Amino acid sequence: MLILKHIMKHIFAIMIMAAASSMTLLAQRAYTLEECIGEAITNNVRIKNADNDIASAEHGKKEALTNYFPSVSASGAGFIANKGLLELDVAPGTSLDLAKDGVLGGISASMPIFTGGRIVNGNKLAQVNLEASRLQRRLAENEVRLTTERYFWQIVTLKEKLLTITAIETQLDTLSQDVETAVDAGLTNRNDLLQVRLRRNEMRSNRIAMENALSVLRRLLAQYMSHDADSIDVVHDTHGNRLPERPDGLLCNHQSALMSTSEYNLLQKDLEAGRLQLRSTRGKYMPTVAVGGGYMYDNLLDKDHPFWIGFASVSIPISDWWGGSHNVKKQKLQVRNAENRLADQSELLLIGMENAWNEVTDAYTQVEIALESIGQADENLRLQTDYYNAGTCTMSDLLEAQSLYRQCRDRYVESYAQYEIKKREYLQATGR
Repeated sequence: MLILKHIMKHIFAIMIMAAASSMTLLAQRAYTLEECIGEAITNNVRIKNADNDIASAEHGKKEALTNYFPSVSASGAGFIANKGLLELDVAPGTSLDLAKDGVLGGISASMPIFTGGRIVNGNKLAQVNLEASRLQRRLAENEVRLTTERYFWQIVTLKEKLLTITAIETQLDTLSQDVETAVDAGLTNRNDLLQVRLRRNEMRSNRIAMENALSVLRRLLAQYMSHDADSIDVVHDTHGNRLPERPDGLLCNHQSALMSTSEYNLLQKDLEAGRLQLRSTRGKYMPTVAVGGGYMYDNLLDKDHPFWIGFASVSIPISDWWGGSHNVKKQKLQVRNAENRLADQSELLLIGMENAWNEVTDAYTQVEIALESIGQADENLRLQTDYYNAGTCTMSDLLEAQSLYRQCRDRYVESYAQYEIKKREYLQATGR
């Protein structure tokens, strides 16, 4: 009875684990590469922050626009004193205190007529900052695309390697049964059986390591897409044992492509912002002219006294000219630095494009080599299997052929994944 209860307990536990596993599988959704990228661009934190930066720059532009409009202010005050603010002697020994208490206030508006170009340049600078924020958003999107693709192809690589391990494990299971039968029949020694079992243990160990790595990568991709952990899988196609499409159609004129890259345009915006900042700095030391008017009211002599007022003002920062000349020179040097950065980084961007293209072609060549090696390793494994069955080679030779086949398969999926990633890097390096 106790044994029956123990068996039922284990069966129940297995059923619970199976149900939990089924629920996990049902909760997972398989995504293509483009779907992964789309989800990441929609949900990734970096993109959300970049969108917030654009919204912030838009508010900055609207704030700068308000400087074109009159500045309106209102003020008011009241007071009470123990003596009048005005004392009049009306007769010998007799005085009159006036304005011992009262209120005053008003509303005024001031319109800038000339500010040395600070308002105009301030609005242009706000527009440049907005355009720079949009370029930064494009760079953030490029990074999210590339990182997502890297995660995707790392997962694909591990899944393909697991498929290769499964195929080898199946071969080893069949081989183990055949060798065990041969050992029992006295046709071979037990050392062959031990070698097969050791190789099976090695495959089991590799499987555990790869499954753990695959689980971590799925979690990382899910987190990057802002999905629940273990909620996603990927759909992939490595074209079997076929070559992917050649990259020749991706090649473009790098000098022309430079103008369309976000990095180059950001450097231009940096230079433009520096020049506008220089103009604004010069404007700080020029006269400021403004006109305005207002409605005022006071009640200082126990009588309402409303009146209108108009005014014009001119402000010349004479004492600031000495220090201002140094500030202007400092801003000129900053502009010169931005010009140097534009020239230097442009050359580096062109070099980066050339290097990215070389990496694409190299990666394609590696896929070609790996695919050729698979064919050779497959033929070698077939021959070694025939030789072993005919008794003309050792178990070590057969297992070595199996190991070579696995290495070639792994190298192929790694090369294929690397080729896809390098294509993305080249497209982004050329502003696409």
